[in-house]
Amino acid sequence: MNSVLKGYLQLMRPANLPTAAADILAGITIILYLRNIDVLTFLSDHGGVVLLLVLSSVALYAGGVVFNDVFDAKLDAIERPERAIPSGRVLKRNAIVFGTILMFVGVALAFKCTLLSGIISVILSTAILTYDGYFKQFGIAGPLNMGICRGLNLLLGMSILGSLTHWYISLVPVVYIFAITLISRGEVHGDNKKHIVWAGILYAIVIFSIALIVMQQKDNLLVLLPFLLLFGFLIYSPLIKAYKENSPKNIKKAVMGGVLSLVVMNACWVAGFSNWYLALAFLLLLPLSMLLSKLFAVT
Repeated sequence: MNSVLKGYLQLMRPANLPTAAADILAGITIILYLRNIDVLTFLSDHGGVVLLLVLSSVALYAGGVVFNDVFDAKLDAIERPERAIPSGRVLKRNAIVFGTILMFVGVALAFKCTLLSGIISVILSTAILTYDGYFKQFGIAGPLNMGICRGLNLLLGMSILGSLTHWYISLVPVVYIFAITLISRGEVHGDNKKHIVWAGILYAIVIFSIALIVMQQKDNLLVLLPFLLLFGFLIYSPLIKAYKENSPKNIKKAVMGGVLSLVVMNACWVAGFSNWYLALAFLLLLPLSMLLSKLFAVT
């Protein structure tokens, strides 16, 4: 693969992009159930709008991680010289142009869906850039800002009908990403057992919140349970290993496990608010993310 092309792909974190698409599809599933609309019928009748919203989210996510590397260029030259900008595969000014185009495309596609989707995409873009450029450096505000970005992405999916209900569901991914971001604080130097303990507690809150929300809306716990168990196994296994051997390598694996398991968390929403076979189909995004993670860095 051409080194420049690989550099641009590396900037976009391809392994993470299916998780952005998963947020949108999960959000759509949730809002359709709450409005008593059949998911398969809606996808058949409005597949084009669904695709636009998925592409909007993917573009916004890609633009966000490009700007993450732009703002981190000086630090990465020391700590992560293999990244696209410090390695010289992509010039910093070209990365800025690339990220800007991706962000504008993401917002434009969202406005093509509904006005509400467009407004949420603007708020999401602002949250992404404030994290990349400022709040990332702070111990609590940084993880919270990152979590808000993921919560807004779920809301972006829920906005497909042009109005919102049950917005509080988006708080669950906020807590989850807060936990992952806490773990990531030890990726370079290790020694973050305290953060790992807090992340484990937050993970438990996320799992119980999903179960509680689904049970409040739909008596579907038996369908949900296998997906929740899979989710718990995938996030806790690397986390426990990172606690026992608190090395940067294991911490990075715990972060990667948490990020890729976003697909499984979203499959839990689909299982809870729709049915098991759609949730199984949803899980096909996971091997895609895992395959891409072998080729490109997740963090």
